[in-house]
Amino acid sequence: MEFWDWFWLMVWWFCFFAYLILLFQIIGDLFRDTATSGWAKAFWTIGLIVMPFLIALIYIIARGQGMAERQMKDAVRVRNAQDEYIRATAGPSRSAASDIAEAKSLLDSGAITADEFASLKAKALA
Repeated sequence: MEFWDWFWLMVWWFCFFAYLILLFQIIGDLFRDTATSGWAKAFWTIGLIVMPFLIALIYIIARGQGMAERQMKDAVRVRNAQDEYIRATAGPSRSAASDIAEAKSLLDSGAITADEFASLKAKALA
C-alpha cells in the first residue's frame, strides 16, 4: 500500500471510532434521562438503528444542551460520592497541634519519656 492509502485508512478508522463514541454517548444519555418516556427512548433507539447518522445529528441538535447538563449532574454526583467515601475511609483529620497536645498529656501522665515525647513532636511537625 502507498502512503495515501494508509493515510485515508487511518482517517476512516478515526471517523468510525469517533462515531461509535458518539453513538454510545447518545445511548447512555438517552437511558440516563428520567424525564423521557420509554416510548420516546424506543423511537430514538429505532431511529439510531435505521438512520444512524441523521438521527445522531438530530439528537445532538435537539437534546445537546440537556445531554451536557445530565452529564455534569452525574459528574457532580460521582464526585460527591467519592469525596464522602474518602472522608469516611480516612477518618477525622488531625493537626500537628493536636498530636503534640496528646503526646504532652502522655508525657505528663508518665506514660512516655521525654525522649519519646521529642520523637513524637518531631514526627508531628514533619
